[in-house]
Amino acid sequence: MNYKFMRLLVFFDLPMLTDKDKREYQKFHKYLVRNGFIMMQKSVYSKLVINNVTSASVKQRIKNNLPPEGIVELLEITENQFSGIEYLVGEEQQITIDSMDRLVEV
Repeated sequence: MNYKFMRLLVFFDLPMLTDKDKREYQKFHKYLVRNGFIMMQKSVYSKLVINNVTSASVKQRIKNNLPPEGIVELLEITENQFSGIEYLVGEEQQITIDSMDRLVEV
C-alpha cells in the first residue's frame, strides 16, 4: 500500500464570554484531543493522516462536530511541507512520529 502522509491543521477562534461559550470550547477541544489531534499552540492542532481518503473522513467528522459559534479553519498540507516549520522562539516540539509502530488509522 502506498502512503501519502499529510497533516491536517485546525485553527480556531471561539468566543469565551459566557459559561455556555466556555463549555462549547471545552467540548470542541476534547473532541480534537480524543480524535488524535496534537496541540501545537493554544488554538492550533495538528493530526497526521495517511492518505486523501482518511483526510476526507477526518474533515467530515470535524464539520459534524463544529461549535455553534466562532471561527474554525482547516488546512491540509503534506508531511514534507509540515516538516519545514521553522521554530523562531522556544524549543522544537517532538510531535512527529517516525515509526509505523504508533500509526493509528481512523
